Amino acid sequence: MYESANVSDDADRTAFRRAEKNYKLYYEQDSKFSRKKKLPKPVDLSSVLDFNSISQDFNKTGALPHGIRVAEADSQVFCIENRPGFYFIPNALSLEEQCKWIRESLTSFLQPPNRTNHNAVYGPVADLFDSAKANKVLVQEDANGWKFYDGEEAKQRSCKSVSASVLLRKLRWSTLGLQFDWSKRNYDVSLPHNNIPDALCQLAKKHAAIAMPAGEEFRPEGAIVNYFGLGDTLGGHLDDMEADWSKPIVSMSLGCKAIFLLGGKSKEDPPHAMYLRSGDVVLMAGEARECFHGVPRIFIDEENADIGALESELSHDSGQFFAEYIKTSRININIRQVF
Repeated sequence: MYESANVSDDADRTAFRRAEKNYKLYYEQDSKFSRKKKLPKPVDLSSVLDFNSISQDFNKTGALPHGIRVAEADSQVFCIENRPGFYFIPNALSLEEQCKWIRESLTSFLQPPNRTNHNAVYGPVADLFDSAKANKVLVQEDANGWKFYDGEEAKQRSCKSVSASVLLRKLRWSTLGLQFDWSKRNYDVSLPHNNIPDALCQLAKKHAAIAMPAGEEFRPEGAIVNYFGLGDTLGGHLDDMEADWSKPIVSMSLGCKAIFLLGGKSKEDPPHAMYLRSGDVVLMAGEARECFHGVPRIFIDEENADIGALESELSHDSGQFFAEYIKTSRININIRQVF
C-alpha cells in the first residue's frame, strides 16, 4: 500500500487522488537548489483539520467547528458528522506510553515468529534493531539462511550482504497476533505467532469502548504495525479483511506528524484531511470501515514534526538510537478484532 501517484492528468484522478497529490511531498526543481539541501515545495495546509487545536478551543470556549461534534458530553473524543463511525482522540497516549510502544515496535514486535516485509527476501530476521545499533551486517550463509555478523567479519565473507541499518530504514510493516498474509490479503491462522502484549490489548480495549456496540467488549486479535520514513505514503485503501465491521480498528500514532485523509465510500468523495500527531488515537467502526483512507505525507522537519518533547523523553528514557530513529519516522499501530 506504500505508493506514489503516477497519473498524468488531474482530470483522470478521483477526488481522493487529487487530495493525495496535493499533500504529497514534492521538492523545488529550481537549479539554485541543486547543490544545496532540497527544499520542499510549499503546500496550502489551511483546510487541514487540527484536532489538537480544536480540543484546546473546545476546552476554553465549548465551541466546535461546523461538522465536528463530541462523541459524548464533556468527552475529548471528536466525530465528523458526515463520517459516522469515525472517532478522533487527540493526545490519547501519554509521553511514557508513546516511548514504550515506540521501543516495542522497534524491538519485540519485530521478533520472529512475527512477520515483517523482510521475510519475503531474508526469511525470519531476529534482533534487527539491536543489530543496526551495533552496525552489524546481514550475510547470506547459504541458499536457505541469513545471519548477522560484525562489520569486519562480514567483509571476510564473499556472500550477498546488507547492513542492518539499511534493513531498519527499509522496514515497512510487522504483524502481531494473528498474522496477515499480504499476498493473499487475508489472515492465515496456520502461521505461528506471538500473542499481542496484554498491556497493548488493555490499552486498545480502553480506547475502543466508545465505538463498540452496546454490551460488547473489543477483542484484540491481530495488529499491523506500519513504519514510515521520509517520502513514504500510504495510498488510499479500505481495511476490509475482518469479519465484523461493526468492531473498530484502533489506530495509534507514534513519532512524526502526518496528514491523514478520510474519504467516503467512493474515491470520488472529497476526503477530510487532518493532522495525526504522536499520541493521537483514531477509531474506525461501522460505516467508517467502508471509507477510503490513507496517509499522503509525514513531516520530519523540526518546525512541523511536533515531536520535540517526545524526542527529549525518548532520548532520556531509552537512549539516543531510538530518538534518532523516530526524529525522521512515524509508526502506526492498527489493532483489530479479526473474527
